[in-house]
Amino acid sequence: MKRCTWVKLENNLEIDYHDCEWGVPITDDTMLFEFLTLEGAQAGLSWTTVLKKKENYRQAFANFDPEIVAKFDENIIQELLQNPGIIRNKLKVRSAITNAQKFLKVKAEYGSFTKYIWQFVDYKPIQNNWKTQLCTSSI
Repeated sequence: MKRCTWVKLENNLEIDYHDCEWGVPITDDTMLFEFLTLEGAQAGLSWTTVLKKKENYRQAFANFDPEIVAKFDENIIQELLQNPGIIRNKLKVRSAITNAQKFLKVKAEYGSFTKYIWQFVDYKPIQNNWKTQLCTSSI
């Protein structure tokens, strides 16, 4: 198995993420909303920090159901800001809710968020031909 150089071989979360999720084409709206939410939470932090909290995010953000998250009110926001299982940054929490609302608008216009996002690559994954080695053999 070849792995990218950013994967720490002693970190099972990174290994599992790399081997099972990284670079895998996603065509499920819920999964795309999950990644959007987690990427927003990651800003300025390590991806490992987010991976450690992924299951807590799943619980806190209604299994990443954008229909539910889009309706989170101030009471729920305040509960989330007290939740030690997630990154308790008010801007990141609020952005997840705003993103859910915008996500639903895109979905309404295009039929799915998947259809919207994949149109930019003609519905096919891009396979790059890098000039430098990005992956290394695992031990």
